[in-house]
Amino acid sequence: MAITLCVVLIFVAAIHRCEGDLRFASYYGDHMVLQKSPESAVLWGYGSDGAPVTLILSGPTKQKTSPVTVTNGIWRVTLDPVEAGGPYNVTAVTKDSNATLKDVLFGDIWLCGGQSNMWFHMSMVFNASEELTLSEKYRDVRFFMASLRTGKTEQLDLTDVEIPWSVAPTNLEGFSAVCWLYGRYLYKTLQYPIGLVESCWGGTPVEVWSSARALQQCGLDNAGPKNNSVLWNSMIHPLLNMTIKGAIWYQGEANTYYHEDKYTCSFPAMIDDWRMSFHKGSGGQTAKDFPFGFVQLSTDVKNSTSESFPNVRWHQTANFGYVPNERMLNTFMAVALDLPDPGSPLGPIHPRDKQDVAYRLTLGARAVAYNEKGVAFQGPFPKQILDNGTHVIVNYDQKISVNKSDQIFEICCTETPVSCGSKSHWVPAPIVWSNKTSVELSTKFCEPSQEVGALRYAWRDWPCDFKACPIYSGDKILPAPPFIFNRYSP
Repeated sequence: MAITLCVVLIFVAAIHRCEGDLRFASYYGDHMVLQKSPESAVLWGYGSDGAPVTLILSGPTKQKTSPVTVTNGIWRVTLDPVEAGGPYNVTAVTKDSNATLKDVLFGDIWLCGGQSNMWFHMSMVFNASEELTLSEKYRDVRFFMASLRTGKTEQLDLTDVEIPWSVAPTNLEGFSAVCWLYGRYLYKTLQYPIGLVESCWGGTPVEVWSSARALQQCGLDNAGPKNNSVLWNSMIHPLLNMTIKGAIWYQGEANTYYHEDKYTCSFPAMIDDWRMSFHKGSGGQTAKDFPFGFVQLSTDVKNSTSESFPNVRWHQTANFGYVPNERMLNTFMAVALDLPDPGSPLGPIHPRDKQDVAYRLTLGARAVAYNEKGVAFQGPFPKQILDNGTHVIVNYDQKISVNKSDQIFEICCTETPVSCGSKSHWVPAPIVWSNKTSVELSTKFCEPSQEVGALRYAWRDWPCDFKACPIYSGDKILPAPPFIFNRYSP
């Protein structure tokens, strides 16, 4: 499968200052953010074999590490934990050389991955000029973007840098909108530095971001194209030594036509493998269960009857319909099926409203990653479904806001106790009544001899217009996610 990309902007800049052959690895640079306490930041780079390297931290607090020896051309140092703040200078010193990173802050590092909706630039969003002007107020939110390169084998360092560590508004036009807005919203809550690392590529399936080890768990290691793992090798594996707080992800569109049925395995397996790999790569500094947020697929084709998008939305949750769940612990999800954008210049599959997407992700991060109490981050989800023969009653897990719909709910009518799937006979189940926590659905389109074998909600590529789905949270902020429930298991 070809890996596609619409636009590439190349930024050429120095990523370190150095004298002699001593230098930092590619993703360390002036203006960067290093992970704050309680974790310890890991720094590494290159030098002459046998040379002792000392790291000196100067700023609000000071550190001087014990010398480490360059081995096979590589040195690596783990700092003592540093509280949020700055600015700092970080200097690597040998007898004959030194290299300094300037204007370094300590805060939380978030990795932003996925395909084109994560790559989607700040210059393309609604109100782009206002957002770019506003960005000048957020000088403690720093960002970096890896270059788009493939690799046949796991690489130690990035081949190149697309955007060096930057302070907005410099370089922000070409940076991920979801990633930046997420970082900005987080900063407003946390009030300490946020570092954003973008590593994504348009048109890519999850398989190229997964190690062979992860793919093997899903029977995909010998399946499909030769480019399995090529972006894991070149754009994720090089970052493993970096201590991070967590990751956010916007991908899945490419898997609506490639190994769709495997996504319920491949996506959670990738998350598990990233967690293990970042934990090991950072010497145990990155949490082995670091928080992982993702965007549930938005929309693509209005009036489409294809079930690929709803299927992948379901698979994104490991077929639970919500996260976190027992298969996907410490995760959070932004529902986006109510944010269609038929007028998007890059096509409806690329909606321009990244503000709501990022805000919903931020709610999840506050609740899951930062354990903030009282933050609602999940839309309404059924806690009980009752069938009395003429009606189906759906009781939700929270207060709901309802707009009546004749089409959004569907039931599968069966003569015998069988599991319902995409090829089954589905009919509308109109909403006939609702209260603060429940909806009642008519089963009038089933024959008297039939029973309701299954119920599903918003099971379409494009289930509603902009922010106009029938079921929202009581405050009308969070849309209910899609679901499908079978009376009889497959």
